[in-house]
Amino acid sequence: MRYDFGSDNTAGMAPAALEALISANAGHARAYGADDVTARAADLIRARLDADAEVRFVFSGTAANAIALSMLAWPHEAVLAHHAAHVCTDETGAPGFFGSGVGLLGLPGLSGKIEPAGLHAVLAEPEVGHRQPPAALSLTQSTEYGTVYTEEELRHLIEPVKLRGHGVHMDGARLANAAAAGFDLTQIARLGVDVLVFGGAKAGANCAEAIVMFDKSLARRIDNRLKQAGQTASKTRFLSAPILGLLESGDWEAGAAHANLMAQRLAAGIAGGSPFVLAHPVEANAVFVRMPPEAHQRLNEAGWACYRFDDGSVRFVCSWATRVEAVDELLQAIATL
Repeated sequence: MRYDFGSDNTAGMAPAALEALISANAGHARAYGADDVTARAADLIRARLDADAEVRFVFSGTAANAIALSMLAWPHEAVLAHHAAHVCTDETGAPGFFGSGVGLLGLPGLSGKIEPAGLHAVLAEPEVGHRQPPAALSLTQSTEYGTVYTEEELRHLIEPVKLRGHGVHMDGARLANAAAAGFDLTQIARLGVDVLVFGGAKAGANCAEAIVMFDKSLARRIDNRLKQAGQTASKTRFLSAPILGLLESGDWEAGAAHANLMAQRLAAGIAGGSPFVLAHPVEANAVFVRMPPEAHQRLNEAGWACYRFDDGSVRFVCSWATRVEAVDELLQAIATL
């Protein structure tokens, strides 16, 4: 492939993350998360969120999401999420596996955002002994379709859930992109989110995410849970150091801002210089385009990595490493289809 717009996972580690990893490799450090690097990374996450919380670093977003959801729902209960959320479409039943049977109930909504009316309708359904009742809500910020919830939109979804005593999880795999788009990270805890997955991999780290528990009662025996799940790193500093490097340098936000800017450039070029139309608002680092299969195939054959998403549109994802030249060459290629 000439350039890969298939996912922000395909980019390498950002320089600040890699340098921090190399630095953490020097000398010896205490194992299993008791090291200074991990403590500093956790402190910086708490500072970004302006909240006291328990923080643990794990190997993948799938494990982070699934373990977080298992904290909020019993095996006979279910989690509400947008029907296109990663937990519903791309985690191979991991929430149910880690949650010993926890179910998922998909909700409707345009461009990846849960529609309040749909949420209220499910919450109003009577509980019966033959179905898993909802016990938690999972939100994705930014969403699978590259949109960003406003604080007000989140409040309208979280408040009715909390009034029923249910928990709230936020999948922040692309939280950096939401922050770069103007979302205030300090509102997450204040809105009532109980547990957050703080994204590292898509922001330029290695395969590392952080589970952030604002409700500290969720952290009871969390280390036992992570060990059993195979998510306890003996050399945790190699998970936390890249995130530390991104946060200390400011590149967690700056890299996301660059990715968002490249997505805006790509979207503007497609809207103004091609016969294709955008399928969703471009608010973070992803661009979705209505494109016939034949045109998509020709683009792939020409060496451009992008793929057809769940709604039938073609997704292009920008990252901290996306170059202006690559975007402009892609626009030229699209214009010739």
